Amino acid sequence: MVVNLQDVSLIKEGNTILKNINWNVIKGEHCALLGLNGAGKTALLHMLCAFYFPSKGSVTVLGRQFGKAVLGEELRREIGLVSSQIKGRMYQDDSAYQIVLSGAFGSIGLYETPTDEIRNKAKALLKDLGCFSYANRSFRTLSQGEQQRVMIARSLMAEPKLLILDEPANGLDFLAREQLLETIEQVAKMEQSPTIIYVTHHVDEILPCFNQTLLLKSGQVFASGQTDSLISSITLSDFFQMPVEVSRKNGRFSLIKA
Repeated sequence: MVVNLQDVSLIKEGNTILKNINWNVIKGEHCALLGLNGAGKTALLHMLCAFYFPSKGSVTVLGRQFGKAVLGEELRREIGLVSSQIKGRMYQDDSAYQIVLSGAFGSIGLYETPTDEIRNKAKALLKDLGCFSYANRSFRTLSQGEQQRVMIARSLMAEPKLLILDEPANGLDFLAREQLLETIEQVAKMEQSPTIIYVTHHVDEILPCFNQTLLLKSGQVFASGQTDSLISSITLSDFFQMPVEVSRKNGRFSLIKA
């Protein structure tokens, strides 16, 4: 079990952010977390990374039960997180190569001297994820899509057991988004791929590799289960509270108002 949440609630400043969350993610599965803005997705991610602790219920991530195991940095070293907040903290003048190298140390910026093994690993990831051609360019000169692929490469440097991608395609045009999604599918197919949790509010970003889906609404689990059966016109019409039609082609979903 990679993630195990049992009756988890989160209350902050008197407001219930998450309520009675039950959710399991098993090793070898990849999960899409779908919810509209304000659904509680970010709060749930913060909890998985031990930035928040539950007000009620039991949380176990990568075998560590909150309240009964050492958490903090030790747990976060086993979690790769790609988010706009982390990307915004990168030093813009660092090269893509330097940023990927920093992932081996979990640092913002490169302060330690990488070994040859670390350098070779960074180069291999840059090649595997299609970033090698701009490895020596400064981060600020890269497009948003290129930056996101570099951030994914960085997150893989420490060989995480869990990879969380927090709305990585936000702000990308169609071409950049599809290139990024191809990269993510490639990561999911790697021999030693971490379990991936992909957070989005767009149904058409749910790739075939995401065999599980959690629908989060107003801080509660609306539904969860096998993606193939969960992503349907009936379920999503209830979820969005408006009639919608779901179709699927080449393993990808599309959604229109009915």
